[in-house]
Amino acid sequence: MLFTEAARAQGIFTAWFVDKDGNLCWVEEFENTVVTAGKNLALDSYLAGSAYTVVGPYLGLISSVGYSAIAAGDTMASHPGWTEFTGYSGSRATAAWSAAAAGAKAFSSPAAFSINAAGTVKGGFLVFGPGALATPGNTGGTLYSAGLFTGGDQPVTSGGTLSVSYTASL
Repeated sequence: MLFTEAARAQGIFTAWFVDKDGNLCWVEEFENTVVTAGKNLALDSYLAGSAYTVVGPYLGLISSVGYSAIAAGDTMASHPGWTEFTGYSGSRATAAWSAAAAGAKAFSSPAAFSINAAGTVKGGFLVFGPGALATPGNTGGTLYSAGLFTGGDQPVTSGGTLSVSYTASL
């Protein structure tokens, strides 16, 4: 008798926007594409990384401007179907994780972006590994995953806060 078990890398983002007056404007939950480069780095880290230290992961936002597609072949250096939304103060959010349980690992608290320019956000992404930086627009590191809001593009306004949480599972 042959027993098999399969693991599929996947994740779910949850994002919500609160305007400068404290009003909840929208909430989105959306799945992502775990790209090939991200799967490869994760496998190399899990299975061969005896002294591996994680760089990042950093959470970034996807802009609606010029968007055409997310592809499994996307990398941080080359993702021709999308650009990063950078209309916020400070750095990309650094993911802080709770302990894994039941085959899943989630942020211990949501990442928060202080929006300083009105715009339209389409989704989010995670980047980590050697070369990854928290600097918005940086193309170093390995793109792990990217996903789009299921309800369509969402507006953000200056002075508001966009919060995002993420749960990865195998």
